[in-house]
Amino acid sequence: MSIGNSPEDERPFEDVSDESRTSVGRALQQARIAAGLTVDDVSNATRVRLPIVHAIEADDFAPCGGDVYARGHIRTLARAVGIDPGPLLAQYDADHGGRPAPTPAAPLFEAERIRPERRGPNWTAAMVAAIVAVVGFVGFTAFKGGDEGGSAQVADGATPSAGKSATSEPKTEKPEDPKPEPSDSAIAAAPQDKVTVKVSAPDGKSWISAKDHNGRLLFDGLLQQGESKTFQDSEKINLVLGDAGAIQLYVNGKKIDDDWRPGAVERLTYTKGDPQVG
Repeated sequence: MSIGNSPEDERPFEDVSDESRTSVGRALQQARIAAGLTVDDVSNATRVRLPIVHAIEADDFAPCGGDVYARGHIRTLARAVGIDPGPLLAQYDADHGGRPAPTPAAPLFEAERIRPERRGPNWTAAMVAAIVAVVGFVGFTAFKGGDEGGSAQVADGATPSAGKSATSEPKTEKPEDPKPEPSDSAIAAAPQDKVTVKVSAPDGKSWISAKDHNGRLLFDGLLQQGESKTFQDSEKINLVLGDAGAIQLYVNGKKIDDDWRPGAVERLTYTKGDPQVG
């Protein structure tokens, strides 16, 4: 009877840490599903092309065109689905050989090498300056002589012709009454028997979606910077904001002053009466 290790003891140790770790693409996909967004929604909100979004969620970064572009897409998609891009970028760098090295700056001696050679004095420019000085002196002398002759004529008793007074009073015009600027309530005024929501993007672009109380889609698309949309319904308006930090809302004639973070996805419901999130 031999004494030794059993076959089970001789099997190599299996490290399952890599299998249990969530990949970058899987983490982005899970966050998007948790936020209630489709791949089309994320593509429209970030301007990242649809095939690239699909490829990144499948951990295929070849269509990105390099590590620099891949890291930029990861940061953009993470913000669109409402998660911190820092850990994902660190995981990507660890899986792909580290962060890309910065482009080295050009050496200082390059500027010295292209410095133009020092030349001698420009005699042509000096001659031109001398001629201009002589012409100016002659003109000044002639002008001074003519001015003295005119003064002598006045002294001999010549009476200058009377002209119009140079100190005539200017006409006073009545200032126009300034037009009052419209207030926020006037801009977003709405009837009391309906709920009215005005969505503006003064600071940046954002994907938005709006539905009425029956679930009918009123708008689904990208709101460019400077654009605005107004929605009305008899009971309520349901909103989804892809980047709430770039959006300004007016609900039932009143401005909503919520401090939303840039890149945050917000789901909101507004009804008749005072603005309140449902």
